Amino acid sequence: MTPSRLPLFRTGILLLAMLCNVAFAQTTKPGDPITLNFNNAEIEAVARTIALISGMNVVVDPRVKGTITLVTEKPVSRSVAMAQFLSSLRLQGFTMVESAGLLKVVPEADAKLQSGAVETSDSAPKGASGGQIVTQIFKLNFESASNLVAVLRPLISPNNTINANPGNNSLVITDYADNLRRIARIIAAMDVSNATQVEVLELKHAIAVDLAPLVLKLIDSTATASGAAPGTADTSFKTTVIAEPRSNTLVVRAANTARVELVKSLVAKLDQPGLSSNGALGNIHVVYLKNADATKLAATLRAAMGSAATNPQSSATPSTPGTTSANASAPAATSGGQVQADTATNSLIITAPEPQYRQLREVIERLDARRAQVFVESLIAEVSADRAAEFGIQWQGVLGKNGDSVIGLLGTNFGAGGKNIVSLGTGAAAGTVGPARGINIGAAQQTNGIYALGFLARFLEESGAGNVLSTPNLLTLDNEEAKIVIGQNVPFVTGQFTNTNTGNGAVNPFQTIERKDVGLTLKVKPQISENGTVKLTIFQEVSSVQASTVNATNGPTTNKRTIESNVLVEDGSVVVLGGLLQDEFQGSGEKVPGLGDLPLIGNLFKSESRGRKKTNLMVFLRPVVVRDGAATERLSLDRYEQMRSGMKDAQPLPSVMAPVNSAPTLPEASPAVKPAPKASAN
Repeated sequence: MTPSRLPLFRTGILLLAMLCNVAFAQTTKPGDPITLNFNNAEIEAVARTIALISGMNVVVDPRVKGTITLVTEKPVSRSVAMAQFLSSLRLQGFTMVESAGLLKVVPEADAKLQSGAVETSDSAPKGASGGQIVTQIFKLNFESASNLVAVLRPLISPNNTINANPGNNSLVITDYADNLRRIARIIAAMDVSNATQVEVLELKHAIAVDLAPLVLKLIDSTATASGAAPGTADTSFKTTVIAEPRSNTLVVRAANTARVELVKSLVAKLDQPGLSSNGALGNIHVVYLKNADATKLAATLRAAMGSAATNPQSSATPSTPGTTSANASAPAATSGGQVQADTATNSLIITAPEPQYRQLREVIERLDARRAQVFVESLIAEVSADRAAEFGIQWQGVLGKNGDSVIGLLGTNFGAGGKNIVSLGTGAAAGTVGPARGINIGAAQQTNGIYALGFLARFLEESGAGNVLSTPNLLTLDNEEAKIVIGQNVPFVTGQFTNTNTGNGAVNPFQTIERKDVGLTLKVKPQISENGTVKLTIFQEVSSVQASTVNATNGPTTNKRTIESNVLVEDGSVVVLGGLLQDEFQGSGEKVPGLGDLPLIGNLFKSESRGRKKTNLMVFLRPVVVRDGAATERLSLDRYEQMRSGMKDAQPLPSVMAPVNSAPTLPEASPAVKPAPKASAN
């Protein structure tokens, strides 16, 4: 056959296949077995026949070219016919994927990108045919997903993928459905709990709380090499060793029996009686504290030992007849023990027999715990508004003529603005006094060559507003009082002496002065409960010196606002402690009787002054419990960056004439302790 006739031949084959499809549709019924007989037939023609068999639409990728031979010696079911067709495609590097009810014949390398079937169950895919590409998600319960990738990779087709998600410890595999069924069985066999049962190891000589961290550190050092790969989560089961101080035992759980035996061998070697310098059994022990203060804890332990020695029966639990009491060692434990504190190393030196020492160590472990801290944010907000208005008219007139021996005066004389018309007129002539604030309208007349003030009208309206915000903050330990004072140390005269001797004796006047803090004072003592509620014992004072009394003879006068209270606040919540809502009005007036009451004209015969003052003062408090070092560091670095940004914004403007163009700023936090960036949404 010449090359020019080859396309015509292929077209004929397709037409023949279509005719066969029509005949097949007319002669077969759904569910009847069928016989396949394709010999070097075009893949596209065979795919159309398979579409007719399956009752689904089939699309062939233009890159899929070639012929296949598919022959069955006896009739087979439609599902078997579909499986044989997929197997033939797979041998030539093609496969069929299903997406939204459409079957697509594509190259095998592209199947993982076009596959629409995704199985999320942990078992094998059920609905897909064996030669069909499927994506399966396996969620693991015990084994690490990263560890299984290396095991399963050789079992997957080169063109398909396997990936691990360390976040939820799962595997995402894209491969043929029949291969995924095999892989599902492998994963089910490997994803099992490999942790042993709990083992309890009784100690004879060593102390459980001392031995547990040592054994755990040795075991962890041997398992470092088998950790997870960098950047992945290590979900392998780790050895757990917990001390149980009451029974002086170690509770062990490991990944396998061999590791449990390793722990047992280490404990057996370390659980030996202690010897003193002369070879005898020693009863002197040194306990290094991590958090507690050695001096305070030693006093607490001595008090507990003293109370137990005076009343040994109080701590014993009565035993039932025929049984042995669990606290049978208590009387022995209360015989002769001493506890001393070494402040240099913050440690306790305990001299006691072994049973009593074990009891003391249990108490020490409970008391030597890291104490939580409380960050207290206090907010004092004060808003004030003042308004004042004054109005007054004064006038003076001379009665009589020039040259008369008696001259009379007629007019009003009020104290508007602290100045009356007579004192203002005489003072202005002498140059010793000026008019009061506001607008002053006056008229003067000349008498004997001298100008005298004959009329004065004064109008004044005054307003003022203030907004004061103070935010003292404190960080303190649980059950520890903290105090912060921000203000001035002002002197107050408490006594004085002056020598009034007029003779030749020496004069030695003196004054006794007492200095007091004036400003803002905050004292707080927090107590954290088990449910996170914080009890606060608070003393807060805001004081100031009244400006008009700074140079007073009897000393300055102070304004003081004090709150002393005990409150319960939830962790991170805001509570209002107290406040002051004050609205004050003052008014005064002067008028000529009768004339001052006349409509309109009466304003010429009176003077009036009014004022109103409103003050709103509130004190708020917000405690935040800080339980670990990471939280303390985040809180400190947040305030550090806040101050640093404020100092950067307060830099002076560049100047050529005054070449001091920089102010000191805080250095940038080191990368090791720099705070993590805040998320865009919480």
